[in-house]
Amino acid sequence: MIQDRRHRPIRSFVLRQGRLTRGQQRAFETLWPRFGIDYRDRPLDLEALFGNDRPVYLEIGFGNGESLAAMARDNPRRNYIGIEVHTPGVGHLLMRLQEYGCENVRICRHDAVEVLRDMIPEQALAGVYLFFPDPWHKKRHHKRRIVQPAFVDLLARRIRSGGFFHAATDWEDYAQHMLAVLSASREFRNTASGGDFVPRPEGRPLTRFEQRGLRLGHGVRDLIFERR
Repeated sequence: MIQDRRHRPIRSFVLRQGRLTRGQQRAFETLWPRFGIDYRDRPLDLEALFGNDRPVYLEIGFGNGESLAAMARDNPRRNYIGIEVHTPGVGHLLMRLQEYGCENVRICRHDAVEVLRDMIPEQALAGVYLFFPDPWHKKRHHKRRIVQPAFVDLLARRIRSGGFFHAATDWEDYAQHMLAVLSASREFRNTASGGDFVPRPEGRPLTRFEQRGLRLGHGVRDLIFERR
């Protein structure tokens, strides 16, 4: 969501609630109390939330959660917060966390901008991920793209010095848009040697969505900007 105080908020997503499978419904009933975070308008105590002081990474719009679950499984010394508004994806992630035996993930089912603004303390995050966000490819919808100057300013207040923002998209136009917006910020530094995009890091899991896009000939762009 992008906030304009003169008008109603412009949201970067459309809420499409699909039907839960029996497994996803059961995961909600049994696992949400263990992994879920309910939205509230005050900052979280992250050490109390995870029971340790390990670095915290946050993924915006994790989809079905495959990437987040894989990162959490492969990096048990890191803590992760995942944000997703679509219920079936949350249920899928809950099932995967149980399968992998992960205890280092917490999930919030709410608007990501509001969670960052209200629930995440300043300079608290070691990194933020945004993988394959809705590109809103029609020009009249570009205002709905989550990566806007106000969003980057918010990220700068939540990511600690030396932390990063990592985005990936298979839409060239959106990649160029994100590159321009991020490059204009004085708070972030592009880690790409050529000042544009970086090769896909080994630590970013290759999703089925991405594999399908690659088969269709969609080029994937990764951007990693470091908080100064």
